[in-house]
Amino acid sequence: MLLSLFAEAKSGPAYRCPPAQTVPSMFRRLLANACVVALFANIATNVTITRGNESAPLTFEHDIRPLLKAHCWHCHGEEAEVQGSLDLRLVRYMHKGGDSGPAVVAGKSDESLIVERIVSGEMPPGDVEMPAEDVAKIQRWIDQGATTSRPEPESLAVGDIFTDIDREHWSFQPIRKPDVPVVPADVPLANPIDAFLWQKLNEKQLSFSPIADRETLIRRLSFNLHGLPPSPESIADFIADTRPDAYERLVETMLDSPAYGERWGRHWLDIAGYADSDGYTSQDSERQWSYKYRDYVIESLNEDKSWKDFIIEQLAGDELVPLPYQNLSTDAAEKLIATGFLRMGPDGTSDGSADQNVARNDVIAETIKIMSTSLLGMTVGCAQCHSHRYDPISHVDYHRIRAIFEPAYDWKDWRSSSARLVSQWSDETRTRVEEVEKQIKEFADQRLVELDQIVDETFERELAKLPEEIQPAARETRKTADKDRTPEQKQLIKEYPFLNVDRGSVYLYLPDRLTKFNEKWDKTQADAKTLRPADDLIFCLTEVAGKVPETKLFHRGDINQPRESVAPGELAIINPDNVSIPQKDADLPTTGRRLAYAKHLTSGQHPLVARVLVNRFWMHHFGRGIVATPADFGVLGQRPTHPELLDWLATDFVENGWSLKRLHRLILTSHAYRQTSTRRDELDAVDPDNLLLGRMSARRLEAEVLRDALLAVSGQISYKMSGSPVPVTPDDVGQIVVAADTRDSAGRPSNKVIPLGEEEFRRTVYVQVRRSMPLAVLEPFDMPSLAPNCEVRTQSTVAPQSLMMMNSPFVVARMKALAQRIVEHAGDDSENTQSLFRQSWSSTLGKTPTDDEIESGVEFLSAQIEHFKTKSTAKSDTASEQPTIDAVATLCQALVCSSGFLYVD
Repeated sequence: MLLSLFAEAKSGPAYRCPPAQTVPSMFRRLLANACVVALFANIATNVTITRGNESAPLTFEHDIRPLLKAHCWHCHGEEAEVQGSLDLRLVRYMHKGGDSGPAVVAGKSDESLIVERIVSGEMPPGDVEMPAEDVAKIQRWIDQGATTSRPEPESLAVGDIFTDIDREHWSFQPIRKPDVPVVPADVPLANPIDAFLWQKLNEKQLSFSPIADRETLIRRLSFNLHGLPPSPESIADFIADTRPDAYERLVETMLDSPAYGERWGRHWLDIAGYADSDGYTSQDSERQWSYKYRDYVIESLNEDKSWKDFIIEQLAGDELVPLPYQNLSTDAAEKLIATGFLRMGPDGTSDGSADQNVARNDVIAETIKIMSTSLLGMTVGCAQCHSHRYDPISHVDYHRIRAIFEPAYDWKDWRSSSARLVSQWSDETRTRVEEVEKQIKEFADQRLVELDQIVDETFERELAKLPEEIQPAARETRKTADKDRTPEQKQLIKEYPFLNVDRGSVYLYLPDRLTKFNEKWDKTQADAKTLRPADDLIFCLTEVAGKVPETKLFHRGDINQPRESVAPGELAIINPDNVSIPQKDADLPTTGRRLAYAKHLTSGQHPLVARVLVNRFWMHHFGRGIVATPADFGVLGQRPTHPELLDWLATDFVENGWSLKRLHRLILTSHAYRQTSTRRDELDAVDPDNLLLGRMSARRLEAEVLRDALLAVSGQISYKMSGSPVPVTPDDVGQIVVAADTRDSAGRPSNKVIPLGEEEFRRTVYVQVRRSMPLAVLEPFDMPSLAPNCEVRTQSTVAPQSLMMMNSPFVVARMKALAQRIVEHAGDDSENTQSLFRQSWSSTLGKTPTDDEIESGVEFLSAQIEHFKTKSTAKSDTASEQPTIDAVATLCQALVCSSGFLYVD
């Protein structure tokens, strides 16, 4: 049935998939592969959950406190006045109890009030119920004696929700550079990374896999560093390079390419939440100048800018530039552009339909989420309404962070998006603009003078046609304002409408003359406007000099319930040295809060920032971070698989100037990165998820990479960099495509088509990112969700992916272009099906086909050529005029639908 579906599926206007019986067995499998995977991926499987030992001793600190913190402390521990006088932060408080008596009776859960209230559904209040397994755990703990693992403190301050266990969490500890493990001399290691990984493998009696072949390595490197497939020529050159450092040279060449910044810039743009529109409401207004931040990121990565500087500029670049922001140097403009990082969240403040106070505070909240998940690896936003349910982040902590950004985002004295823009014009440019605008105004005035002359001439000509005795009264009527006209004058207007002739109606009397008049002045003004320098604005975040707004703690996150003032500061749990953020830096016209915070984060002493960054970089190389939850290093996040390696990489990164390219070289030249992805029975038996990295993990192409790869193999890709984004718009069936938006103001489509030329084939990183209009060709392949940012991309396998690859006009057109190139390149050899097959295979998959693949492929291609020749002879409605090209296009489309194209080994 699947084969018949493939055979009948329409794959483009010029041809259809061939009948199943004409496809050799290997290619039937190739065509069906992706859809079979998608279908079977959705089949539910039975999962058996093995529970832990129910008789194991439980302690309050490790087992019960997290449950109460998540479900109960909101009312019984965090606030200055606990409800029912019951404080559940310490066991002895629970024994003491509240207004209703003791909450816990040691050894007797059935007599404990806390259990009674939870089981009855009275606690916690609201619709959320405590999971049954958590209730059972509390009952077991009480029955076991309600014990603690250590003596409890004598007292707790109001809102004190931290314990020694909280402070001992691995990610809050200072980063120390561990010694590199000692490894036997006969173990093949390339650098310290391998030593750390081998140590873990060796503990399980496992080892690394062999080094992959060169075809695999160059394809892996090319997609990893450039997001593009290697060309057949570059593959051949690498294979032929016999120098011992050929691989290292290839790494350097790829790092030096501008394509590197485009690929790795996209990774950072994900976590920054980069978008060319506001989101928030359906209006989704465009952000005309946000693209400059995208270009800043790409350029910074290509230059290998220190990530210390990169972070400081994004958080506080404006505080490094002297006021006023005029006559900006390239460096100063770059620092202002960098603060676009703090403008990327959804913003509804320009939409009149949104509640402005709510929208303003949401902008601040989303900005904090983006900052904290990208740099701290913590879900700080969860403490917006109350202390974090799982991590030691208090409600006050959240507002300390908010106070750092509130001088720039003063919600009580909000600046509109347009008011935040900063011009890059120099004084000379401004003068030139003033001159041009003065000239344009003069032309406009001259136009009106001439138009008034035409109106007066028209009136006099029409007036002359009246009897002389009426003319004086008619002239007086025209001069009189409508509200002051007598009944007699109004009667004259009815009889002689020309008396009301004016600038708007004169064309009714002299249509030809007015047409020429408008053409002349339209051209004059248009020519003058071309002399006006184009607007050049920066989408940035700045503060108003001298203004220091007060940050209030919003009780339970409600902006209508402001409580005590909160000073800017770091999260208390990771601030043992009491690093302070100034209320106002006396040496700056701005508060200096963001600059001080940025320098604190990049001091090299912060326990989170370097760990979070190198973990994210590692994830993009291996498909999974050392910490599998890159934006959550808290209690609910995964623990690192190789904690010593993570700390070694973090300290090495900081010690060597925060250079990402240096870290790339270290990772890419390791044995671990260069090993094969082939599964081994002994490895799968112990480490089926490849957490120990005894092999390389195969990964599917990301959405943007897939589109770029299709453009690249077709030969149509444009390598033009930077500039305004390529527009997107709904097509005639509502799918979002790359095209100029020609809809009218009501959103209705028009028949007008504006050719984009080269722009249509630019890399996807330059295509407009509209939160309300995701590009249709990317959607099935898990494009990033920017609400507000993408912390880590999901990777699904679903049927629409295969259907898109088979039926998308975009894919069909790219394969037709590739086929034309292959046939043209073959020239006189275009009848040689083996040559055509080899070129198709190498162009799409980047590998040399085996003898079996050649035999099966040639059989398939020959059958397709005959198929299209037969259609051509029959002169049917879908007859092919180029049977060879259409056959090769069918072959190429089958290849790009295969795992060999969609996955990187």
